[in-house]
Amino acid sequence: ALETPVPTRHPNDVQRLHWRECAIEAWALGTFMVSAAAFTLLLEHPESPVRGVVGSDLVRRLLMGLAMGGTAMAIIYSPFGARSGAHMNPATTLVFARLGKIAPRDAAGYVTAQFIGGALGLAAVASIAPMAVAHPSVNYVATEPRAMQAAAAFIAEALMSFVMMTTVLVVANGRRARLTGVCAGMLVALFITLEAPISGMSMNPARSFAPAIVAGNYSSIWIYFTAPLLGMALAAELFVRRRGLHAVLCARLNHSGTAACIFRCRMAELS
Repeated sequence: ALETPVPTRHPNDVQRLHWRECAIEAWALGTFMVSAAAFTLLLEHPESPVRGVVGSDLVRRLLMGLAMGGTAMAIIYSPFGARSGAHMNPATTLVFARLGKIAPRDAAGYVTAQFIGGALGLAAVASIAPMAVAHPSVNYVATEPRAMQAAAAFIAEALMSFVMMTTVLVVANGRRARLTGVCAGMLVALFITLEAPISGMSMNPARSFAPAIVAGNYSSIWIYFTAPLLGMALAAELFVRRRGLHAVLCARLNHSGTAACIFRCRMAELS
């Protein structure tokens, strides 16, 4: 079983919520959802000139993957992303909390902010272009399994989440940690291109919650609440079994910048 972190005091543990970092997480996922809606409108809405020019579904998914992978990298490597760690995902935050890298107070704040930020970002786009976002070709950028394929969607979401968290843990806790955001963005692009027809490609409970709450459709939300957490938790379990809990140095995806790290950080050991 995963080694339980020793509940000792750490210099980064303080008796308050890091609300600025929580606000950044809300901004980050909100920005991601705005980007997702904007590029879906551009690539999929029948009145978009791009949709008329690019007839191949695969090519449009490739373009969408590049757009969203680039969005993820831009957020991760931004000054704000460097400060909060750019989780943008409750499953990521909860797994790092289980690994003992995030104080429980901050983990709760991050998760709450991610759900709120994602929903507000999509709601903002829907308020500006309600008919376009509601069009079946866009469908509020909802992540839904292919008809009658809930099991396949669940497996795909768990597998992608496993690969993503494994990659983050391996790269972020080594001497090539600066490439973590690049690797994460490339995986986002690859998964959207190849896997989106199966589950819609989420890996993120808050990302799937946003269209569910804006559109009022929760029919498949259980898949996106459970599979990403399961996949990431399993990845963490195997990483720790192989390398030990001490090998998890920090919870940031980007450790550049000048802001103090709020996590139980040991990245200095790599220098």
